[in-house]
Amino acid sequence: MSERRVLVVEDERTIAESIATRLRAEGFAVELAGTGPAAVAAFTANPHDLIVLDIMLPGYDGLEVCRRVQAIRAVPVLMLTARDAETDLLVGLAVGADDYLTKPFSMRELVARAHVLLRRTDRAAELNSPADERITIDDVEVSLTERRVWVGREEVHLTRTEFELLVCLASRPRAVLPRERLLATVWGWTDGAGSRAVDSHIKALRRKLGGDRIRTVHGIGYAWEPNR
Repeated sequence: MSERRVLVVEDERTIAESIATRLRAEGFAVELAGTGPAAVAAFTANPHDLIVLDIMLPGYDGLEVCRRVQAIRAVPVLMLTARDAETDLLVGLAVGADDYLTKPFSMRELVARAHVLLRRTDRAAELNSPADERITIDDVEVSLTERRVWVGREEVHLTRTEFELLVCLASRPRAVLPRERLLATVWGWTDGAGSRAVDSHIKALRRKLGGDRIRTVHGIGYAWEPNR
């Protein structure tokens, strides 16, 4: 496999260099950008397999960077934020971020998240088949091959993570899937430390698809509820 390219977008030079050093030690080719416009220009000029993206940037912020790069080409994005407000996290997920880390974070966790995002991207590419496989429940239609979703006749844009979470739930209607299982299946995590990521993505899915489709089973997880 060729060397994987990572674009690190961080305006604090010390943090950016620390991330780059660790990723290079893991075998990644790393490019740095310190502003929003520089990040979009770098992504436009060179293909990258992953973006590590700070939310607070000069020029324009990480949310705008995420919007612009996803409009150019779908790419997994790991967002870094010093904030811990749920609204900020939801907005980041809505514009195309796949995962997030709240500062301060360990480099070991960042590297682990990067590897998981890349494995998910590879797995999604391998699973594409010539025949268009679909899941249809009520007025929601999911094309597994094209990775597209419709509610009624209107297409709904989902991020990579939202799509995989939807498929996981819709593949087993009414079955209660624990957060730990969703984390293992969608994120590839083996512990429950990221349960908030599940909750945040569920809220994003509800906002895009309708709030009554996904049932919360308190203390356990979630289930897709077809109309009776």
